[in-house]
Amino acid sequence: MKVLLLKDPKDKDSGPDPYIKELGLYGLEATLIPVLSFEFLSLESLFEKLSHPECYGGLVFTSPRALEAIKICLKENSKKEAWLKSLKQMWNIKPTYVVGKATASLVEEIGLTPQGEKCGNAEKLAEYICSREKPNSSALLFPCGALKREVLPTVLREKGIPLESLTVYQTTQHPDLQESLSSYFSQQGIPASVVFFSPSGVKFCLQHIQQLSGDVINHVKFAAIGPTTAEALEAAGVPVSCTAGSPTPQDLAAGIHKALHTQNCSLPE
Repeated sequence: MKVLLLKDPKDKDSGPDPYIKELGLYGLEATLIPVLSFEFLSLESLFEKLSHPECYGGLVFTSPRALEAIKICLKENSKKEAWLKSLKQMWNIKPTYVVGKATASLVEEIGLTPQGEKCGNAEKLAEYICSREKPNSSALLFPCGALKREVLPTVLREKGIPLESLTVYQTTQHPDLQESLSSYFSQQGIPASVVFFSPSGVKFCLQHIQQLSGDVINHVKFAAIGPTTAEALEAAGVPVSCTAGSPTPQDLAAGIHKALHTQNCSLPE
């Protein structure tokens, strides 16, 4: 059976996409279509703030894209190698809070130590931070996207924990998305499952998929990488057959496998 993954590919240098690999272990043929494009913003301001770790109590990351913005800042200032090394050491004595293993691994790549990656979503991360931070302490620096949810900032504010947000990227539809979806459905037919990885993916893809699938869409098992994406699907009137227990290839693949083997006689091959 075929599975359509609506997500950005993993970096080419790091081998095959782990979601495709994990689904393959269950005998599922996964195809990946990039959904989003990103424009990075306020990088000079970001670097200025990163240059003053003494002003902050730590860092918060809920998106791999925010780490990409950090990496761009560090690359553009790579000539100051000794200074950057000192800067990382200063940040490393402060907590770096993250959601998910993908974001945690990118934090490790820039030389910092992540905390909270097992939280899985912003709500749980907010609870984790509140259990470790004191009210009215130094602000946590939160590089984020223009479409960030307000759950984490709201919870921290209610607990008196300062958070300084900085928008470092904005999300747009991938320029090839509609053409890629049309090509997939015309060549491979209707997949057994379609997996969404973000509310933005639901916004940009769902209407196209509904048009391409026709009546057969009722037989497709829709899956979400986490509760926020599941909520976006449900708000659009789409039943969610599977939500990953945590945002990992292993949990997602196991969930899809289970969903596809529930009343699978009605699923397209």
